[in-house]
Amino acid sequence: MPAPLPLRTRVFAVIERLVNTPIDEASREEIPVRRTRRAALLASPLGRLVAGTPHVDAQVTDRLMETEPVALDGLTPETDPVTLRLRIYTPPSPGPEPLPVVVLYHGGGWVLGDPEQDEWLATHLAVLTPCVVVSVAYRLAPEYPYPAAVLDAWAGFRWVSEHADELGIDASAVVVAGDSAGGNLAAVVAALAVEEGGPRPAGQVLVYPAVEMEAVLPSEIEFAEAPVLTSRGMRAFVRLYLDGADPYAPTAAPLHGSLAGAEVPSLIQIAGHDPLRDNGSAYAEALEGKGGDVTLTDYSDAVHGFLSLPGVSPPAARARDEIVAFVQHVTRSSDEPAEEV
Repeated sequence: MPAPLPLRTRVFAVIERLVNTPIDEASREEIPVRRTRRAALLASPLGRLVAGTPHVDAQVTDRLMETEPVALDGLTPETDPVTLRLRIYTPPSPGPEPLPVVVLYHGGGWVLGDPEQDEWLATHLAVLTPCVVVSVAYRLAPEYPYPAAVLDAWAGFRWVSEHADELGIDASAVVVAGDSAGGNLAAVVAALAVEEGGPRPAGQVLVYPAVEMEAVLPSEIEFAEAPVLTSRGMRAFVRLYLDGADPYAPTAAPLHGSLAGAEVPSLIQIAGHDPLRDNGSAYAEALEGKGGDVTLTDYSDAVHGFLSLPGVSPPAARARDEIVAFVQHVTRSSDEPAEEV
């Protein structure tokens, strides 16, 4: 049974419901404006109170990368290059040794969001691990429906591995991570990396990931009207993202894929009051069934999106610290003694 939500989370949920138009009620034409307003709110002092203050010691830079056509099984490569923005976070004094790197994919239902919404997590992760965090600003639906986000996520992952020397990172110590829709993309990239023969991630961090597009799992029924994300909202995001594509395609719904990601150590975090809760637990069970090394943590007193809401969700700090420990664990040098995660 989920634990009761903290008071500040309950207050936030009431306010959020009053001020936000549900995504299932928004027209396609409204979505770009909604993105702009959302980003402005998160950057405001009030938004920082909710979304957290970035770590003051982290260094932040933006880079542009140009994609190259890549043939992936079942997906037609794009013929024209795409320019993507990468937001890169580094610790204040990287030191002479190459650092681990986390390739991060933001949430937002493949429709909303940007790297800045994960600034609290990304900066703290960079400083506390320490590591380099590269957040990929992938293209969003409905302007760019599936598989655009998959192609961008894969391109960003490959770019990081190919530019290891330039970034000062260890190419054998790459972790893919994401929350919600970003968790979906991280799971897809981890599986693709194994199927395509590398480079293989050292680990994957999937925070309340969306791994199933069609089936209605029990948590979606139980928390159909949950704060932040409702069942109707889930279905609206999926419709906008897939735009008629096969909901069982493995690069859309990794639960229905080869589960090659089982070869990558996994940390899966779920929230107790979340319609997507059973997506994460089902994926953990599927990976374990394939022999995967999986840690599943249920933050039972949290709502969907809680890791991006540290100001109103006390479990966010615990989840962040668990991610830091996991990244340290899976990226340690082979000659270092093992540590408990």
